[in-house]
Amino acid sequence: MYQIIKQILKTGIKTETPPAPDDALRVEAQHLQGEILRHLGGALAIRCVDAGSCNGCDLEIHALNNAYYNLEGLGIHFVASPRHADLLLVTGPVSRHMETALKRTYDAMPEPKLVVAVGDCGCDGGIFGTSYATCGRVSNVIPVDVAVPGCPPTPIALMQGILTAVSGETKAGKT
Repeated sequence: MYQIIKQILKTGIKTETPPAPDDALRVEAQHLQGEILRHLGGALAIRCVDAGSCNGCDLEIHALNNAYYNLEGLGIHFVASPRHADLLLVTGPVSRHMETALKRTYDAMPEPKLVVAVGDCGCDGGIFGTSYATCGRVSNVIPVDVAVPGCPPTPIALMQGILTAVSGETKAGKT
């Protein structure tokens, strides 16, 4: 037992350092007031919606909760209800069957609402585009704050997109 504890103390904590926010991912600038930040508090609650993806992006989102990326250590956690969420993470092109559900999820969120479109399908419709079966990109259905491209995007890119959405609100709230 002593050897294990000695090895742990010698090695230290091995988790990925959080990436810096990237303003290039921002879809449009948001101008929020300082009082909105009080609603967020010190933690961020995320509601994830699969609007018709192949689940590649969802697997990368699940990786954010492992010990290596440690999203929970940053005070960011996933919630089951949109009524408790500060940020909506949407994957896939929005299928016609999910259009109403996505709008209702967005409407159920309290203000301030942040939306991050994930993957090539969420950002621009991907290989599916707009057709009889899909509405295309997420921004065709609800307003998007940050778009994270990639097929699928890496967990680091997802963390960067989430932090970019939050930092954009922080910067706008402080000015």
